[in-house]
Amino acid sequence: MSSDAAEELGAANESALSAESGRVGTLRGATVSFNPRRLGQGVLGLVMATLAITAIVLTVAGLHSNDQINRLHTQGQPVTVTVSGCLGLLGGSGSNAAGYSCRGSYQLNGHVYQEKLPGSTFYKPGTALPSIAVPGDPALVSPVGIVNAQQASSSVFVVPIVLGVILLVMIAVLLVKGHRPKRRAAPRGHVPATA
Repeated sequence: MSSDAAEELGAANESALSAESGRVGTLRGATVSFNPRRLGQGVLGLVMATLAITAIVLTVAGLHSNDQINRLHTQGQPVTVTVSGCLGLLGGSGSNAAGYSCRGSYQLNGHVYQEKLPGSTFYKPGTALPSIAVPGDPALVSPVGIVNAQQASSSVFVVPIVLGVILLVMIAVLLVKGHRPKRRAAPRGHVPATA
């Protein structure tokens, strides 16, 4: 038997063994197996983890935002922020303006603070803005117009609630599917009796 014929026979035997054992193929002696069910479970687990993490992050961000708005309304003291400068923000592909980020200084309880202002409005350097600042939290400062326009709202929790409901439905479906009794397949050629 020639060496080429022996190699072909060996490859054919290996392919037959791989087909019988459920293996997809070999690569220098290593086998590759693919289980679509495990892949599906992994993808489903990843989707569920992403939903849970996103819902938690959005809930925490909503709580933080509402807390800051409430603190500005209840603990805020009037100050005057003197704008020191603004930088243009680029959006999209970087070719169009998306607003401005401004910084300013203000004095509260004998201390001078340099902070970034919320919003994206452009102010000329030296502009005096009536603002509200929270003592003990120098970064929590906002122009009066923005503070008056904002109210703590439960609408920040709509998206996290929707994501949480989707996650709970997925968990419920998996639990129901996991507890459903498996039906046995009837043997081939067997016809079930009818009454």
